[in-house]
Amino acid sequence: MSGYPNCPKCQSEYTYEDGNLFVCPECAHEWTLESEAEQEEEKVYKDANGNVLVDGDSVTVIKDLKVKGSSLVVKKGTKVKGIRLVDGDHDIDCKIDGIGAMQLKTQFVKKL
Repeated sequence: MSGYPNCPKCQSEYTYEDGNLFVCPECAHEWTLESEAEQEEEKVYKDANGNVLVDGDSVTVIKDLKVKGSSLVVKKGTKVKGIRLVDGDHDIDCKIDGIGAMQLKTQFVKKL
């Protein structure tokens, strides 16, 4: 209709431009095209060597890691199969044999 993008929040087509911002009159959301492009980018997870990780990959732990709240240690060289990537403080959800469910950071693993 007007050539402006639809509102990313409510999908309204009645957006207008105000300076360098786009404004939605229905939900009062304001955004720029740059911020919209940043939100569309997917986060890329990389291991300690810079290899891209995806869900289901197998990785190896590159450093002894203490398990908080217990006396267990995940030893260097431990293989972890079927990782699941998540957003948050730790990037990987997984199960480690002999320890159970764990969360790891990508900086402490390398892809097999």
